[in-house]
Amino acid sequence: MPKKIDPAEMRAALREYEQRMDSPNVPRALVARAVRLSARTVENCAPGHSVELRVPPFVAVQCIEGPRHTRGTPPNVVEMRPEVWLRLAIGRSTWEQELAAGNLSVSGTRAGELAHWVPLI
Repeated sequence: MPKKIDPAEMRAALREYEQRMDSPNVPRALVARAVRLSARTVENCAPGHSVELRVPPFVAVQCIEGPRHTRGTPPNVVEMRPEVWLRLAIGRSTWEQELAAGNLSVSGTRAGELAHWVPLI
């Protein structure tokens, strides 16, 4: 069962990150909080186990209905740096832009379905 996330808390974390994202020293704790809350929001809004969203070093969640994997690397994985995930979550860029720029590692036939769930705000 995914951990319940307060939508207001998630929005506040993303807004705070958005206000500070262009400064050279965004606090690591702020980045971690915004990443974890937003990724877990996707986990809650798109429950399932067919796609794994990885935003190292902060979080990995499984989401989107479909076949469940039980061992090893899941067949559908999306991995990206925290700043890329946060740009997607707040709508500063699009899935297509990040994919074209080579900022997303996407494997599996269903991994692209994650694009439907961003931006979050």
